Amino acid sequence: MMKILFNCSLPFGLAHGGQAIQIQQTMAALQGIGVEVEPLRWWDETQRGDLIHFFGRMSADQIRFAHQKGIRVVMAELLTAQGSRSARQLRLQKLISATVARLAPRSFIASFNWDSYRIADAFIALTPWEKYLMEYIFGAEPKKTFVVPNGVESAFFEAPAQTRGKWLVCTATITGRKKVLELARAAAAGQTPVWVIGRAYAESDSYAQEFFSFARANPQWVRYEGAIHDRAELAKIYRAARGFVLLSEMESLSLSALEAAATGCPLLFSDLPWARSTFGSGASYCPATASLSATAAVLKEFYQRAPVQPLPQKPATWAEVAASLEKVYEGVLAPA
Repeated sequence: MMKILFNCSLPFGLAHGGQAIQIQQTMAALQGIGVEVEPLRWWDETQRGDLIHFFGRMSADQIRFAHQKGIRVVMAELLTAQGSRSARQLRLQKLISATVARLAPRSFIASFNWDSYRIADAFIALTPWEKYLMEYIFGAEPKKTFVVPNGVESAFFEAPAQTRGKWLVCTATITGRKKVLELARAAAAGQTPVWVIGRAYAESDSYAQEFFSFARANPQWVRYEGAIHDRAELAKIYRAARGFVLLSEMESLSLSALEAAATGCPLLFSDLPWARSTFGSGASYCPATASLSATAAVLKEFYQRAPVQPLPQKPATWAEVAASLEKVYEGVLAPA
């Protein structure tokens, strides 16, 4: 039986959010189908495993050390920033990277760990767009790159039908990248009720404080009561919401969006490649660079049309995700 070791580049305690949920749910799902998996214990030199599944960009040196020990490496980096850039910006990034790789000292280049995409044994992309970026920007081999999206917990598929209420719902960390303050301002400007669910990385953050103040000053249009940790309760909220809104300036594959989709909630996103490549015509879109007035207008129109909007396809379950990953692991570990 193969043994999988999970590791990641960002400790959960430093920044809560989707990646922590992704890793926890992926591990539980794999264990649920009989795959032996545990966190990599960096302090335990006696720990053994057949394959490291690294969430992030594993350093090239560590990959080489793993290979020397006979351990394969699967790398799953969230290309959030790259995935939100225009085609022109991506071409420029590729040109700059190639120029730096050709002219800069090896000691300088090593810090970017571009070699990781050359020497790791496989790569997991959450969306077809991320798979394209891994191959186009970083040179990953197409035959080593696999699209395995995040899954959704059973509570969101099983939530009972409810009459949809007046609130659009946005579930997101209260931080600038998620643009919840901009969403709140557009909601108030267009007189469209929005319920924001989530918490800040730090309560003292200036962006979060500005959002809190705005929400308190506009309770008719902006509802904010903090985060909701009960997954079944959150599923009920999605079921009763008029729609789900996420206007992030950057995103990879939002777990909240998948959860909302599982409940049959109409969806509105910033018009970014991750959303288009995942939801296609099953969602509505707002230009990512829209002004306050333009965003307010899109939000208002979505609110009015939500009851007749096309519904998204159902996302994968975590058990289905685990089965896909197991096939990737088996392929990587198969004798050459």
